Amino acid sequence: MSTMETAIPRIVIAGVTSGVGKTTIAAGVIGALRARGLRVQPFKCGPDYIDPSHLSRAAGVPARNLDSWMLSEPVMRELFVRGAQGADVVVIEGMMGLFDGRSGASDAGSTAHIAKLLDAPVVLVMDVGKVARSAAAVALGFQHFDPSLALAGVVLNNIGGARHREMIEEALTPATGLPVLGALPRDDAIAIEERHLGLVPDAEGPLAGDQMRRLVEVIGEHVDIDTLLAVARKAGPLRVQANDGLFPGQSQPRFARIAVAQDRAFSFYYQENMELLEAWGAEIVPFSPLTENALPQHIHGIYIGGGFPEVYARELSENLSMRRSVAEAACSGIPVLAECGGLMYLARSIIDFEGRRHEMVGTVPGDCIMERRRVGLGYLTATARKDTVLLRSGESIRAHEFHWSRLDAAFPAEQAAFDIAEYPGRAEGYAAGNVLASYAHVHFGARPDLAPRFVDACATWANNR
Repeated sequence: MSTMETAIPRIVIAGVTSGVGKTTIAAGVIGALRARGLRVQPFKCGPDYIDPSHLSRAAGVPARNLDSWMLSEPVMRELFVRGAQGADVVVIEGMMGLFDGRSGASDAGSTAHIAKLLDAPVVLVMDVGKVARSAAAVALGFQHFDPSLALAGVVLNNIGGARHREMIEEALTPATGLPVLGALPRDDAIAIEERHLGLVPDAEGPLAGDQMRRLVEVIGEHVDIDTLLAVARKAGPLRVQANDGLFPGQSQPRFARIAVAQDRAFSFYYQENMELLEAWGAEIVPFSPLTENALPQHIHGIYIGGGFPEVYARELSENLSMRRSVAEAACSGIPVLAECGGLMYLARSIIDFEGRRHEMVGTVPGDCIMERRRVGLGYLTATARKDTVLLRSGESIRAHEFHWSRLDAAFPAEQAAFDIAEYPGRAEGYAAGNVLASYAHVHFGARPDLAPRFVDACATWANNR
């Protein structure tokens, strides 16, 4: 194995809980650093797709995900070092609360776990809109819960004014030794719009233009960027081993052209998935199921990721020519990988929150019905029931789901794709021929054979036409 190393400054912006303003603050910090002429590489802890889109907007480069449960620790560390190359500073946004991860028994998969694996200092974001001195007790608890974590300071959000900050600071810093690195007043002008899956993704433009400029101004005014940068620069060198087989040892020729759905309805992809496909010989060809009339020409595979097809169900349904193009391609045997929103698009129909039916592609014999509650959220261990374009029968993969719809299937059990270890008896997804469609989101770094296997399936189909 070859050794890889980075000494790039890095910092984790974590939260006490979800909803404390981590994404807004992280995006603003990234924008403020970028305004100083620094090249900033953003990362997001966990399997989130939406928050990274805002970090990407702020940085001007694609954000990347860090997940210490779906990925092995060595692979996650390697992808971090690869992704950080060329940056002046790395900003890592945490997920949920600092210690929230796979289970309550350990920190596996949590922001804290990732910070320790990367030897990165942590800044804790606290929403103090309804507390004062009690904030010190919360910070002290987080500090002592895991003393091995490099907690470097706090940023207070929703501060009520100068006196409010003073009351918190005069309790918190003496009790913990942690500096208050910022205190932001409530400002609806920089808040990112939310809906049922969380924040509205950047593909729909919530932080475009004036709002992003205002956010950077607010962060620059109320957060000590100089000290944050000094904290980031305290991170020491990180040395990792390149994992055999994850990336090819030498450049590969282009074996296959893969059409990837990318528009407002479908924007949930891990950056590393695209890079791994390309490394193993794929040419990525973006297309829009919303606005284009047909699939790109001369393609050998289709990848439709997650997103918000339910929000754009009418437009997707009305684009009959694209629906027919995808259905005909799937019938031809072309390899098709569809995740969550992609599954919904391949179904016979989407039934929206108001009960309206919108016809979809029809490759998956079933209807996706939107519910008024969350249907699935969390990590999954999926075992293939049969050979597919990603896995062989009996092989397992760690994955993730987050959806408010359910598939009302109209196909036999033998066409289900996976068994789910966490839910005995649950059959997940659809697999028939070269089509694999499921609510499970997969990171290709989870197994070194995933990306080359999908590229190979596409190339094999092309050669056998």
